[in-house]
Amino acid sequence: MRQDQYTIIDNRRVSPDTFVLTLSGNTTAFRTPGQFVNVSVPGYFLRRPFSVMTWNSEEFRIMYKNAGHGTEAMTGLKQGDSLDVLTGLGNGFDMNAAGSHPLLVAGGSGVSPMYCLAEHLVQKGILPTVIMGFVNADHVVMADELQSMGCNVIITTEDGSRGIPGLVTDALEIPEKYSFVYCCGPVPMMKAVSEKITADGQFSFEARMGCGFGACMGCSIMTNKGTKRVCKDGPVFGMEDLVW
Repeated sequence: MRQDQYTIIDNRRVSPDTFVLTLSGNTTAFRTPGQFVNVSVPGYFLRRPFSVMTWNSEEFRIMYKNAGHGTEAMTGLKQGDSLDVLTGLGNGFDMNAAGSHPLLVAGGSGVSPMYCLAEHLVQKGILPTVIMGFVNADHVVMADELQSMGCNVIITTEDGSRGIPGLVTDALEIPEKYSFVYCCGPVPMMKAVSEKITADGQFSFEARMGCGFGACMGCSIMTNKGTKRVCKDGPVFGMEDLVW
């Protein structure tokens, strides 16, 4: 974990309620896709956790949804503003488990860590299939970017306005054999995915966090190995450890 000041390079709206925030500064704490950062939003006491969408040696990006007072305040952040951020949090995904034909499943804000994972898998010469679920066509994000990487992208929308009508699990009705499954999104979605797939997998949890580094125990969940903290022991857990 590292705490630093970061400068905003861009704060771009990518859908009606979703933004991509680009910050410049020290990125040496990032090790693997699936890790997250904890952002101190000016005027708010508790930090906000966000999965890392991508990073390089000079900057990183996060995706956030305008879903509350804190994230609404973030939409007003401008280029040149400074933020206090904890970086390099969490354990991240095991890319060595991917195999030759991995599946990435994302719903809602889960697109962000799946994008990061896809980018790193492609760099290793592995082209994953990515299933992403959205409310409607207006809320689809990062599909074109993933396709340009060479990923096989499958979109589902609840109203049927783009891709397969329904939920991400409706896309799993298509017979396909995957070497490993990575998933991030709302818990009901991830539970439904776990019941559909036959391959092993890892699931990244989203949780409300007080500290982000394991001190407050506020994000604890029950697993087959006892109580675990999403921020410190996760956010990525093996499918075999999860208690739904």
